[in-house]
Amino acid sequence: MKQTQLKPWFLVCTLVIGGGVLAGCQPKADVKAEAPKQQQSQNKENTISAIQAKVVPVKLTKPEACDAEGCIQYDIQTVNTNLKWIDDYFIARIKKTDPIAFSTEPNQKINASDGAAPNLSQSSTYVRFVSQYYDQATFAIQSYSYSAGAAHGMYHQEFVNFDLNTQKRLALSDILVKGAEQQVLDALYDANTMWLDQHSIERDKLKLSDNFYYGANGLVFVYPLYELASYAEGMTELTLPYVTLTKLVKAEYLPSLPKYPSP
Repeated sequence: MKQTQLKPWFLVCTLVIGGGVLAGCQPKADVKAEAPKQQQSQNKENTISAIQAKVVPVKLTKPEACDAEGCIQYDIQTVNTNLKWIDDYFIARIKKTDPIAFSTEPNQKINASDGAAPNLSQSSTYVRFVSQYYDQATFAIQSYSYSAGAAHGMYHQEFVNFDLNTQKRLALSDILVKGAEQQVLDALYDANTMWLDQHSIERDKLKLSDNFYYGANGLVFVYPLYELASYAEGMTELTLPYVTLTKLVKAEYLPSLPKYPSP
């Protein structure tokens, strides 16, 4: 009779003594031992939440704060998301930036002379959700301030990128390969040479901005008013294509890219 050879991982070793059975080794346990690891990996993937966000007004103690020189009107709105730690981050940022709007101290009396209207300044802050790439999410803080008597107001937009796994904000240094800063800067200049030349910005004058976001085609570096261009041109955005960053950005922070054919 032909004997069937049992594969080792299906063997169950037992010792029969009289009518009793003494359990021996069971290699199947090795397969089972791997299951918890696989399950942990799957559970980790399942913990990444799709961001749900809406903009809501912030309740202020002092929507209009006054001192002897005049008043400031505040308009502050933030995001309400399905992740409380993100909501808490922005509320903490807002309270640190505009503590007067949350002060319980009474307003001071304004020194108005000759019936003139008091100086009235404005300050607004708006937080909004921008995008999500699996375990990275991007938000924007838009701010505007106008001081009474000024020729115009000043505005700024700051992008905030989160790692949803670690629940931490990502700085540029967190996503770049160690020591890659100069290569990224050179590549950024090369990718935007025409615009930079038109604005008389030499290579050694350009710096990397820590204000960045993930754009459709590349990493976008954002510069404040007046740093690279005039007020009328607004905040400057310089894009560095993702295909240039494949060896400069850590793999976990680089969007999945198509495999383009070689030229």
